[in-house]
Amino acid sequence: MQLLPEGARRLAAWCVVILLAAGVGWVGILLCGEFRTAVVPVLLALLGTALLGPLYRRIQKMRVNPSPAAALTCVAVAVVVGDAVYLIVAALIHTGGQIVTSLRQAARSVAEHFGAAGTSLDDLAAHSKDLLAEFGGTAAANVISGVSVVGETLAMAVLALLLVFFFLRDSDRVAGALRTPAPRGTADLVEAMARRAFGAVEGFMRGTTLIALIDALCIIVGLLVLRVPGAVGLGALVFVGAFLPYLGAFISGAVAVLVALADRGFVIALWALGVVLAVQVLEGNVLQPMIQSRTVQMHPAVVLLAITAGASVAGILGMLLAVPLTAAVFGVVHELRALYGPGGPETPGVPGVPGPSEAP
Repeated sequence: MQLLPEGARRLAAWCVVILLAAGVGWVGILLCGEFRTAVVPVLLALLGTALLGPLYRRIQKMRVNPSPAAALTCVAVAVVVGDAVYLIVAALIHTGGQIVTSLRQAARSVAEHFGAAGTSLDDLAAHSKDLLAEFGGTAAANVISGVSVVGETLAMAVLALLLVFFFLRDSDRVAGALRTPAPRGTADLVEAMARRAFGAVEGFMRGTTLIALIDALCIIVGLLVLRVPGAVGLGALVFVGAFLPYLGAFISGAVAVLVALADRGFVIALWALGVVLAVQVLEGNVLQPMIQSRTVQMHPAVVLLAITAGASVAGILGMLLAVPLTAAVFGVVHELRALYGPGGPETPGVPGVPGPSEAP
């Protein structure tokens, strides 16, 4: 190694560090995949705790003990989420047929104008029997697999709700639990990074939920004015899609425009496109700066890369968890930059610098 120049030795050292970090990260991802039934509820519970923290603290201000306050919070969120899921499912069932019929009409119209020979919907319908015969043998296995997936999802949801209760109730002990295993002299830094990361996730969850609700209401009102069928179901789709930044808005908006095109014609489809674009402009220029101004701001390219990486690792669930986890990482980076960057102290706990208890 001494025969190599200084620059080559530094490059080799950095390559070793990067390879070791990548290896550890890959092993961690594999372990999370193997223990997903335990890891996923923990991550969902952390997101739920970040979203429900203000409600829990408000209940505690009414001189309610931690356990009853956490139980009331969990019961409230279970009732609200149950009612919301019921309304969304009912709306989709009631208007799902109209949406599917409109999408089929739009697909048929697109196929008639732009489809090549042999690729029309009639050709696909003619070969549908062959496709059903080919895949019919695995239908029972797919049904069983689907039932098992539903059961696993329900079990993870119940476990996540129970973990939310414990996380809320024991939130005052988290600081001590983080400081105890920390190496000597780094307890303040570890606590400050944890507080900043959780604050970023909390702000992201609250802001995204409020923005999703406003977007859905605006879309529903606009589609009702245009008399587009399935407006409530499309609004529910917009609300769910808002938790996938950029990608969810694009997909839900495209579905709304296609439904308007198939059922109400080209002119109404243009008006529906205008409504979708107006809502997106309102979100990007008004709602995002006002609601999420105190959270970690990430560049759109970083968000898209995080969503892509999450989808490649864990599918739709990875897409949902990628952005809040990235927000937590950015919160830790900002905390380290504030402590050790230019103009900041070299070590935490210096007089005049906000301590971990004052961190957001």
